[in-house]
Amino acid sequence: MKEKEHSVPDIIGKALLDYQQGNYTEDIITETSISEEDVLPLPYLFRDYMEMPGIEQKALQLAHGKVLDAGCGAGSHSLYLREERKLDVTAIDISPGAVEACRLRGLKDVFVQDVMQYQGEKFDTILLLMNGLGLCGRLRYIDSFLTHLKSLLNKNGQILLDSSDLLYMFDEDEDGGRWIPSHAEYYGEIEFRIRYKDLQSDPFPWLYIDYNTLQNAAAANGLNCELIMEGEHYDYLAKLTAF
Repeated sequence: MKEKEHSVPDIIGKALLDYQQGNYTEDIITETSISEEDVLPLPYLFRDYMEMPGIEQKALQLAHGKVLDAGCGAGSHSLYLREERKLDVTAIDISPGAVEACRLRGLKDVFVQDVMQYQGEKFDTILLLMNGLGLCGRLRYIDSFLTHLKSLLNKNGQILLDSSDLLYMFDEDEDGGRWIPSHAEYYGEIEFRIRYKDLQSDPFPWLYIDYNTLQNAAAANGLNCELIMEGEHYDYLAKLTAF
């Protein structure tokens, strides 16, 4: 799925470990190809259930059975499911620092792993939260991405994911149309760059997908798609289940 190898130091992991170990002095700075620099506060990544957006709370309420938390970050979702819901949770992330931070927070079944390389186990619930579908990178990879996730589901299993429709970020003309750059294959494909202290990543691809496009992609890959909840900022929670 990678078009080329990007030089991405473990910026997220460094930041999470700093916070977990009491060395919090700066936040993460993000920038995308369609937006200016923004601040990602480290405390937000360690939030508890009551501090989470409604969409995340709803996803955690719907989770059941054996759970895979893909792209777990600091492990806040996994911790809630394990400690409050008493569910069997496996957490994975490509960031070694994030995985170490999760272990320091008390998670045991947490591993450095790319979800697209994960195999051998099946789950009742797969979580892809905080725009987790972005791990797909490009819309052209959505078929292989969804097919692989489907292969990790038990019978009657579910994929819970949130994403956003970025159409609102493009200028509107007098006829109600939107000015979308012609170089993009799909307007939800953006380039991300992150910075923390003296570390900065190369741009890397991230995918935001509107619900109708997700619904069509799901159907093409043998998955039902249900809109569970809409947020306040053009975001939504969807549930995917096998036919």
